[in-house]
Amino acid sequence: MKKVLSYASVAIIAISMTSCATIFTGTKDSITFNSTPEGAKVVHKGIEKCVTPCTVDITRSLSKQMIEIKKEGYETKEVKLDKDFNPVTLVNLLFGGIIGFGIDLGSGSFVKYADKSHKIELAPKQ
Repeated sequence: MKKVLSYASVAIIAISMTSCATIFTGTKDSITFNSTPEGAKVVHKGIEKCVTPCTVDITRSLSKQMIEIKKEGYETKEVKLDKDFNPVTLVNLLFGGIIGFGIDLGSGSFVKYADKSHKIELAPKQ
C-alpha cells in the first residue's frame, strides 16, 4: 500500500508541475507571410527571418510583437501579431498545477498567435 501511495504521490507531483500548453503546443507558432510584390524581407526584432512568400517560426510572447515587411522601392509595412488565449493552459488549473500554469505564462504558451497567415500589399515609394 505504501508503494502505491508513493507512486501516486510522484505521479500527482509530476502532473502538477508540468506546463501543459508548453509541452502540448510548444512555445512557437509557424506564421506564413505573402506579399505583393513577392520578394519582400520579413524582419522580426531587427533580424531578417525570410523572404516572401515564406513561413517562419515566431516565439510566443505576452509582449507586443511587430513584423516589418521591406522591399527596396516600396514603403515598409508593419504587421502586429495579434494574440488569442491558449485554452490548453487551463488543463494545468484543472489538475491543480499552478506551477505549470506559471511556466506557461512565463514561456508565452499562455497565448497563441491569432492569424497563421498574413497577406501584405506593399505600396510603391512616392
